[in-house]
Amino acid sequence: MTDLAPLLWQGMLETLYMTLWSSVIAYLLGLPLGVLLVVTRKGGIMASPGFNSVLGVVVNFLRSIPFIIMLAMLFPVTRAVMGTAIGTTAIIFPLVISAFPYVARMVESSLEEVDHGIIEAAQSMGSSNMQIIFKVLLPEAIPSLINGAAISITTILSYTAFASAAGGGGLGSLAIVKGLNIRKFDVLYTASLLLVALVQIITVFGTRLTHGLDHKRR
Repeated sequence: MTDLAPLLWQGMLETLYMTLWSSVIAYLLGLPLGVLLVVTRKGGIMASPGFNSVLGVVVNFLRSIPFIIMLAMLFPVTRAVMGTAIGTTAIIFPLVISAFPYVARMVESSLEEVDHGIIEAAQSMGSSNMQIIFKVLLPEAIPSLINGAAISITTILSYTAFASAAGGGGLGSLAIVKGLNIRKFDVLYTASLLLVALVQIITVFGTRLTHGLDHKRR
């Protein structure tokens, strides 16, 4: 177990590294896309049904590709963008491409929960579209956005288990390469349990933060 501890610690750091960076970049791309999906739909504050349909098709297309297939398809692009297609850092690129459409839909779902009456009230007071987005839509949806972020991050965390397919590290790679492949079941089970623990920590933290913020707003 003493020899196993450094491996597990390194695997956990690599998993967190991939998850956090991928989540941040996926939200930088997915959050504005989610907003656009809401405001440009028919009846939205910036209605543009044609644009909304095209954007929706692109998002749905990217969402429908399983991560392991996306990983393989993006090898040439990943090499061009990251300088290499293999390794723990390189896998962040396909993680982002797989995750940001999912994030966009999560954001869209959260913003849909905002009471339309509040938007209409803001419009009647002469608020601009940008003011409605940044002062009404996003603030009102914060609890739901945080809950969606927790779900998105745990999804990205689960994707990191495929890092071994691109020569990456992390707990998933450790469980498969050093656990399953060479029959070291102590490594397999311990790494898997650590992944489960990370998912639980993120889920509980997200749930408590959501409830706390939701309670303050009432």
